[in-house]
Amino acid sequence: MSNELAIQVKKSDKSRITKLEYDNKCFINREISQLLFNIRVLEQSLDKRHPLLERLKFLLIFSRNIDEFFEVRVAKLKLQSLLGRESFGPDGLSTRTTLKRLSSLCHIYIKKQYQILNDLLLPELIEENICFLKREEWTKQQRQWINNYFDKEVAPVISPIALDPAHPFPKLVNKSLNFIVTLKGKDAFGRESRLAIVPAPRSLPRLIKLPKKNAVDKDEFVFLSAIIHENIDSFFHGMKATGCYQFRVTRNSDLNVNEEEIKDIAAEVKGKLFNRRYGHAVRIEVVDNCPGFIKQFLLNEFDLGELDLYETNGPVNLQRLFALFDMIDKPQLLYSEFSPKIPKDLVADKNLFDSINEKDHLLFHPYCSFKPVLDFLRQAANDPAVMSIKQTLYRAGHDSEIVNILVEAARRGKEVTVVIELKARFDEQENLALASRLQDAGAVVCYGVVGYKTHAKIMLVLRKETGKLVRYAHLGTGNYHVRNAKVYTDYSLFSSNNELCEDVHKIFQQLTGMGKTLPMKSIFNSPFTLRKKLIELIDNEINAVQNGKKARIIIKVNSISDKQIVQKFYQASQVGVKIDLIVRGICVLRPQMQGVSENIRVKSIVGRFLEHNRAYYFENAKQKLYCSSADLMERNLSRRIEVCFPILDPSLQKVIYNDLDLYLQDEGQSWMLNANGEYHLITDKPNQKLVQQMLLDKHCESAIQA
Repeated sequence: MSNELAIQVKKSDKSRITKLEYDNKCFINREISQLLFNIRVLEQSLDKRHPLLERLKFLLIFSRNIDEFFEVRVAKLKLQSLLGRESFGPDGLSTRTTLKRLSSLCHIYIKKQYQILNDLLLPELIEENICFLKREEWTKQQRQWINNYFDKEVAPVISPIALDPAHPFPKLVNKSLNFIVTLKGKDAFGRESRLAIVPAPRSLPRLIKLPKKNAVDKDEFVFLSAIIHENIDSFFHGMKATGCYQFRVTRNSDLNVNEEEIKDIAAEVKGKLFNRRYGHAVRIEVVDNCPGFIKQFLLNEFDLGELDLYETNGPVNLQRLFALFDMIDKPQLLYSEFSPKIPKDLVADKNLFDSINEKDHLLFHPYCSFKPVLDFLRQAANDPAVMSIKQTLYRAGHDSEIVNILVEAARRGKEVTVVIELKARFDEQENLALASRLQDAGAVVCYGVVGYKTHAKIMLVLRKETGKLVRYAHLGTGNYHVRNAKVYTDYSLFSSNNELCEDVHKIFQQLTGMGKTLPMKSIFNSPFTLRKKLIELIDNEINAVQNGKKARIIIKVNSISDKQIVQKFYQASQVGVKIDLIVRGICVLRPQMQGVSENIRVKSIVGRFLEHNRAYYFENAKQKLYCSSADLMERNLSRRIEVCFPILDPSLQKVIYNDLDLYLQDEGQSWMLNANGEYHLITDKPNQKLVQQMLLDKHCESAIQA
């Protein structure tokens, strides 16, 4: 065992290790691990196994993820540093050291993002007749059309702001497109100003498609930034704009709601949403030809340092390019479509209550259609025998079909109770609107438990059958979000099992009422029993090894960062438990460390679908397989309402186990984590097995090569 790791082992007896204390070198920094996932997403834009437009999507997703990373994670670290609350995670890195390392990585990969866009993707798009025209490339006819567009659509809604004693630097909205302009001359009042700010209203599209002469013409686009830049002099009559540079500020966007001191959480969240637009600045982006004195001026205005400045070789807000996909018709440059499976027992024209009464049913989205979930809820809304419907909503989408059905059920006189999480980050506004719709329809709307996010994905239907009340439950690993169900991998279980449904009923009681913790028979739930039960299950595998049996754990989650769980995995590895961790994003655990984690493998799957399904397998447990809404993070296990539910049907256990086995067989979409905290893509095997394609082939009715 390495002295460098300074691992201290305490034993209460000869047969069992009861406590391990690990040196900080056994842990990877949480924030760096999250950033490394975003980098793996960016790397997909280089992978020519993906169609061209899908590669562009990965690059734009990276841009969106990095924005959120700064708005939330970097912002939190900066606030801690500003307030002098220097903290150290399990990895031992201070807040300031973490910020410096993150800044270094972000500068490298944001620069790489623009290199990929300019040197690879844009030239390949030109070959496909998709062109983004620079100002010097505009033809006479195009320039005339663009100038006319500027006069009619752009100029009337822009208000330039000269910077002088009467016009201080404006408070700019988070992530808005702005221009800083250097000026020469005097205006009509004889005023002389060297600088001005031109904000681009958010109501204007950032990407404008030029008209075609005929159907076979190229798809040609110009950026709003180029149109404004071309016409910048028109905002300052009689003066000359000597320079025009686009920039964007990213602000702290995390909502800080003190739930203990408020009377109405909905009103508080609504009030905080406006402030989000004007939080403390955490990053400034400027075009790379911006002069040094302008950069320093902006840094001073936003109270930022040089490490917070990012130069861009292109538009400062790349994710606005998502608009492109609604403006072109190039299916050959996208993933081929496929037909998600609908099990024959769950088709819409069947009585789904009878099907679920007969046996449990498992769906694996997006390989299986989300339609049976909608059909089940719709049948419940229309069935005279259904007495009540209860559901949690974390993210549902602004035009949610789920909410439409719940509204209709309430109007039909059903007892509809919905627990909506108002603090689902960046979905707060939508969730407030959905809550209002449901309340207007007569549904009972609750906002969960003060101090805890409701992250569980559960639905409960109560139905009167032959003089008795029967419960039906739906439990999932993902949100009740129809669009996400087409691109997120998630498990979805229908059951009328008495114990399982009774546990779901108790969870709703805890969410909507008050009282002591209710005992569960089948479900583990956070913040009460989930961490404790998981540790017991790991201990059970440890005991199996010590009794001469083989032991194995397979965990598939989005993130692992809970220190107690990581330490328990290390303990299990040291006695010989084989552990496979399939972790899409954050993983603070270091696998393959001598004397600590030789028996642990960690892989991250990145591909066409966002890996979101959470499953736990314990070889020697009475119930071997569980699905869950929870990742193995401290917040999920301590500060959220989560459920972990057993898969009781042996045939469904086998389905999930075989799915997990396919993930472990993958050779082409797996990034393997090593003891140094580095991820490496498996690239050296011919005819690589791609797990998402294997799952398409396995589950879908007509899986086409992805």
